[in-house]
Amino acid sequence: MGLASSVTVPYAAYLRVYEPLGAFPEPERGHWARYARRDALPGVQDELRRSLADLLPTPPVPVPVHESGDAFVAFQDGVLCVCPWRTRLRGWLALEELAESLPAPVLDAALPPVVRRQAEADYERWLERNPDARPWIRTATWQVPLRWFVLFADEEREYGKGCDPGRDGLVLRYRTPMVEARRRVARGLRTLKDAIDEGPLIDGLVDVGRWLEEFHPRSLVELDYGGLVHMVPEADLAEDHSAGDTAEGLAALREGDGARAGEAYERLTERWSAVRNRQYAN
Repeated sequence: MGLASSVTVPYAAYLRVYEPLGAFPEPERGHWARYARRDALPGVQDELRRSLADLLPTPPVPVPVHESGDAFVAFQDGVLCVCPWRTRLRGWLALEELAESLPAPVLDAALPPVVRRQAEADYERWLERNPDARPWIRTATWQVPLRWFVLFADEEREYGKGCDPGRDGLVLRYRTPMVEARRRVARGLRTLKDAIDEGPLIDGLVDVGRWLEEFHPRSLVELDYGGLVHMVPEADLAEDHSAGDTAEGLAALREGDGARAGEAYERLTERWSAVRNRQYAN
């Protein structure tokens, strides 16, 4: 077997928006309607393996030449909802983030400047034709950003084997209607601004809130631990109630209980520091 079928990629988690089919214009709407009727649809690992396969050639291909025609699909109250992969757009966005996070010598070794300049030029031309484009999927490596948990409640947590017919093995995810996600973001922002005024958590939550506003109000929002379930011990996953801890911390802040808020935050930071540290382990 090759990379596309045999390798489990363990380090990415995802925040996704599934929009109702009616939110898409024709002919894209017809494409997704036909797509959802297929007998077998690609899964989370298939998407990530395909993107990694593009990095194997010399020189690497940091952004696909053609946009993906694949998507994840889900049903909410009997309505088909679609989350397009949009791997080309997300490749350009990831390239921008990479340039900000890696030292120049490391970046040049991984992706030569000539490759990056070509990708940047392609992106600029594409943006001129698609000024309102936005991704349906956000990706985080070696962690789930704490601001993502604000969107969900503990009772929306889905954990176990077989809870997703399209995937083998363990799944840990949260799903909520868009209206709930937006409400929690707004309430969380009010609480944080009253308690700490400013900081990276507030900035990150503002960014997530603006992103959610780009989508249909009857969309479905999903946080998926993705490949992280393959690298975190199963016992730790079973005890992971990060959305619940986040909600408890925010509730404590609203009540002025700094000690209880600090305890919830400590549980979160200890849990996710341990996960991030695994990227440096052999």
